[in-house]
Amino acid sequence: MTIGVIGGSGIYDALPLENTRTEAISTPYGEPSDVVTLGELAGRDVAFLPRHGEDHQHPPTDASYRANIYALKSVGVDRVIATNAVGSLREELPPRTLVVPDQIFDRTKHRSPTFFGDGMVVHMGFAEPYCPAMVDHLAESARSVLRSETHTSGHPESHDATADETKIQESGTYVCIEGPQFSTKAESEFYRDQGWDIVGMTAIPEAKLAREAELSYATVAGVTDYDVWKDDSEVSLEEVLENAAANEDAINTVVEHAIRTMPDDFESEAWSALEGTINTPQEAIPEETLERVDLLAGEYLE
Repeated sequence: MTIGVIGGSGIYDALPLENTRTEAISTPYGEPSDVVTLGELAGRDVAFLPRHGEDHQHPPTDASYRANIYALKSVGVDRVIATNAVGSLREELPPRTLVVPDQIFDRTKHRSPTFFGDGMVVHMGFAEPYCPAMVDHLAESARSVLRSETHTSGHPESHDATADETKIQESGTYVCIEGPQFSTKAESEFYRDQGWDIVGMTAIPEAKLAREAELSYATVAGVTDYDVWKDDSEVSLEEVLENAAANEDAINTVVEHAIRTMPDDFESEAWSALEGTINTPQEAIPEETLERVDLLAGEYLE
């Protein structure tokens, strides 16, 4: 197996990778956000890619999502652990909570959500946007390594608490907005009224592209703020950065444990997600398109 990790430089710095090397990868979808760092951890091959670049120079709308996923696929990745910074839409999810979401609501407007098109139509199921097997593994990793007050969305199950514990929510809906601006109050209150849990700017199209690339994909999201719905809380970059830094240790611990304990018999329905989804006869697909998607769909177009 090769495990991909998408996150910030703090994640990479904390992972005790051995035998590391970097690869600059060009793709048919442009250049990735940065070089891919390859290494080993506990005998597992790992490929790390910073979503926004090493210096956080790529904004959410313009991050190289297609190139990033394609680059990971090209180095043999078959599963991806992502990390996100998010705002909370729930009183019971304060800053410095970790959430392993299982649903997404897409509110983006200006992003390329597919590898296909250009004479090739693919209709793929996306009812479970995060791979359930990976969601379960990340949630179990969080329970295993963090002293926590853990609950499932909408059903609190309090445990003995201490001042320094990290709260974990297993499941929940991540609403992905365009950004780079934060929400308006009206938007934030609307998201809460829908029963959604967290809001961020990077789950889409990353999750959609991971599914098209047949990668098992899920995320560990760290809450940095209460968005703008809360009367006594006004989200700011300063607050986001401060709480994101505070979340790093917990997220890093979960990610490292998830890599170390990744089951050898792990199975994901995502690995055959393209089967039966290509709607265009192969003879009608332009040769240029066939060449571009060969890494992704070649086995279905032989």
